[in-house]
Amino acid sequence: MSLLDWFDNLRKSKPRINPPPREIADGLWTKCPECGVLSYTKDLKANCMVCLECGHHLLVPSDERIAQLIDAKTWKPLNEHILPTDPLKFYDRKSYAERLRELQAKTSLPDAVQTGVGLIDGLPVALGVMDFRFMGGSMGSVVGEKLTRLIEHATANSLPLVIVCASGGARMQEGMLSLMQMAKISGALQRHHEKNFLYISVLTNPTTGGVTASFAMLGDLILAEPKATIGFAGRRVIEQTLREKLPEGFQTSEYLLKHGFIDAIVPRPQLKKTLAQLISLHQPFYPLSEKNHHQPQPVEVGLSPSNREN
Repeated sequence: MSLLDWFDNLRKSKPRINPPPREIADGLWTKCPECGVLSYTKDLKANCMVCLECGHHLLVPSDERIAQLIDAKTWKPLNEHILPTDPLKFYDRKSYAERLRELQAKTSLPDAVQTGVGLIDGLPVALGVMDFRFMGGSMGSVVGEKLTRLIEHATANSLPLVIVCASGGARMQEGMLSLMQMAKISGALQRHHEKNFLYISVLTNPTTGGVTASFAMLGDLILAEPKATIGFAGRRVIEQTLREKLPEGFQTSEYLLKHGFIDAIVPRPQLKKTLAQLISLHQPFYPLSEKNHHQPQPVEVGLSPSNREN
């Protein structure tokens, strides 16, 4: 036996000790669903949850969205006590009441929207933020009631209004009660409009169904995030109804901007600055904050064809 064979047999005879698996803390890294790149979650949050590699806008919980838009320590929530019920005793694979309890425990939210008042770069604003994690941001009675009360609060206190939309539409578990919210919110918005107060709608991915058919598209100014899905019904339903082929990407924010349905596409890291400038321009009775006392500079955003002509 050669010396090399002896060492080889000795190596094989010894039990192999595998090193302990390396532990990685949950949430430390986030994978982009668009390009697949792993990014340090802390860096992603610093960039408003926009992929540093491809610019894809990841879904953002309502708490993070509020932190991105509202000045620190100025947020005051409204109507947190309003809770959903199960008036129809709806049941599919499990009861609607059970689904609500599970989602409330998972998201720490009573329902799919947060409303309140705060400051955006020193400017007072009434803000509503929908949360897609809660039943796809579907619009039930609580969503309708909280948004209506928010709008009425903004009207009574002469505040500009911003609603960040993210929804799959009406909530089927509440039937007609869900559909009624479309008219209720729209009526409150009309009264807000009659007082000449500003309403800015921000469309994020996705904004569909009854939300698109009502308050999402009623803004004095309608902004959208890049590549957001915006529409009412699904592609297949529309094609089967119209019996014709629809163009690719017809439900994206870029397509809607090109055809004049929205006013601008604003990347998420620029959204707070853009909202502050729009509010200050449209509400001259609101003073600029000390740190923004200079004349606001225009933001480079896309304009719809109708606005370019003006």
